[in-house]
Amino acid sequence: MKFAHDFKETLSREGFPSHWVESAIPYSQLKKVLKRVAGELNDLGLDPETLRQLLDPQSDSPLVIEYGLKVAQGSEFLRPQLTVLLHLQDGVAVDVSLSSSSRTFLEHISSLQANSPRHPALPLERSLEPPKEASTDDAATSESHASFAKLTEPADLDRSGEAISTSASPANPLCKQLEVPLVFDGKFFDMLQSDVNGLDALQASEEVAMTKEIVALGQDVSQLTKPSRLSKSDLARWRTIFELYLEAQVFFSVYEQDHGTRDSHSASRQLQWFQGEVTKRNLARQFKMSESREALVRFLRLNALLLKNIQFQEINRTAIHKILKKFDKRTSLGVSKTFPAQIRSDKLLAGTMARDMCAQVSTELVSVVPQLNDYLCPVCFAIAYRPVRLACQHIFCIRCIVKIQRRREKHCPLCRADVVMDASADNLDIELDRYLRKYFNKEVKEKIRANDIERGMEDYGPGYTHSDCAIM
Repeated sequence: MKFAHDFKETLSREGFPSHWVESAIPYSQLKKVLKRVAGELNDLGLDPETLRQLLDPQSDSPLVIEYGLKVAQGSEFLRPQLTVLLHLQDGVAVDVSLSSSSRTFLEHISSLQANSPRHPALPLERSLEPPKEASTDDAATSESHASFAKLTEPADLDRSGEAISTSASPANPLCKQLEVPLVFDGKFFDMLQSDVNGLDALQASEEVAMTKEIVALGQDVSQLTKPSRLSKSDLARWRTIFELYLEAQVFFSVYEQDHGTRDSHSASRQLQWFQGEVTKRNLARQFKMSESREALVRFLRLNALLLKNIQFQEINRTAIHKILKKFDKRTSLGVSKTFPAQIRSDKLLAGTMARDMCAQVSTELVSVVPQLNDYLCPVCFAIAYRPVRLACQHIFCIRCIVKIQRRREKHCPLCRADVVMDASADNLDIELDRYLRKYFNKEVKEKIRANDIERGMEDYGPGYTHSDCAIM
């Protein structure tokens, strides 16, 4: 009752759109149907403890119950099946080690069979109905068994689920298979699967809408960050914003300590940190174009919407977990493990929305603003100005390559290929050099100044003081 109340309160408190709330898991309704499922099983003498004993694969009872969720023929919906496997010898149930609860259940099944002209009653005990001796009764016995599958081993089942007839002997008792007719468990899983499918469809539509917004926002930011001779560009501000966003790892972490998708609580904390850093650095007010401020608002709104989606998914996954756990508690049928595996939900139960949307943001939005970390020299960790592309395709700044060659080190610092001493002016990547000057003009100037200071100290000693050229 407590979770049902909390679930309802969360749906109304978090401000989810009305069509989201209408698609939420109907937890209270599922509880009512579950109550009927438990009552239906109890009417058959299958209380949770009895089911637990009969479902135990280690049990040596002649009565065995199997329960599974299978896809119905010609449908995508799961069909629950409760199957009784009863060991028979000479056409009679072997009653050795049958518990009182098992006998009660068999009596219920026998009663159901007696009331059905298609399914004659099972002989439950030897003392109730001794085996028939004359061969003239073979036809009647065969007709009585026609409604049941005759099994000795699981391999005797054909692909359609029908059993292959086997011969009986006193030393080799047969097994009769009977599907127990249940109503409310089918209704329970039909309702639950319909709700999961509806939530999957809702999530798919939300992902499509967010993807369109991400692509459109990426195109706008690309225009706003184009380098301009008139300094009418917000490239530096957007680069800082995306650096902070990547550092925050809002929805998906690549750090070893907390690798993977973040839950809504952690994502909310990281998003607040990111927004706080943007505000603290006064980045919004530093924009040179009003369109950039509007784009930033859209970017923050997009992240807030993604967070809402994740929160909505989480509470619905929790509701599904809770109701399946309650189902197992009242029936001992173990559906909390089998249902998520059988449902084939590639959205809600898979929980891939955060990962998929983060990939979209990284590909369509963040990548339109070149990041300095992608163009650092792996030796000096400064921008790879005058980039030298070795034969192994690794890139270093020219200053570091010159120093490595002076030390007569012939192996690439990254892959250890014997390519360093073969590098020459032909290895300069001219196109990349132009790209770095265009998008990282400030960092390139700092690298040039650092190289000048280093060369001055090599030429004139440690007392060298660098100064810019002055007109006298």
